[in-house]
Amino acid sequence: MTKLTDTQTLILTRASARPGNLALPLPEGLHGAAAKMAIGRMIKLGFIDEVEANLRRNEPLWRETGDGHGTTLIATDAGLDAIGIDPVVVRTMAGLRDAQPEAIAAAQRPGTKQAQLIAMLQAPEGASIAEVAEATGWQHHSIRGAISGSLKKKLGLKVTSEKVAERGRVYKLVKEIASP
Repeated sequence: MTKLTDTQTLILTRASARPGNLALPLPEGLHGAAAKMAIGRMIKLGFIDEVEANLRRNEPLWRETGDGHGTTLIATDAGLDAIGIDPVVVRTMAGLRDAQPEAIAAAQRPGTKQAQLIAMLQAPEGASIAEVAEATGWQHHSIRGAISGSLKKKLGLKVTSEKVAERGRVYKLVKEIASP
């Protein structure tokens, strides 16, 4: 098995968390000859591929090809496997980020507090922080953190909030309508 440096492991780990397994941007402080050497070895080992960059999606450039195009770097399945990350899991998680709220709720383990939070926010009347705290036993700051971190950032759900006179601030999951 090939031994990777800490920098190469960091590049692949970060790539596994990015859409399309983009390996760019490289870690801060890695540039010039050191970057070329690290990336060159990873390309040679088959852990990273150099592919044409999609400029419409503003993909970061590794190098310009001189004809108005450029290349970017993506981690390969072999690269992800080299750091112990199953490529199938990465693709599944990327699919969950783009999924509808119902699909994400179904993918959650039933009975967890996060699943309970999602169910409460999916209700037509939504849920206030106090209601969620009573149902889950969480502190108010933990609930706000779960909504902004787990639901919005990690799962990509759209959560709205509005002030309701009797209940205070009420949070709801926005049901996205799939286009035909």
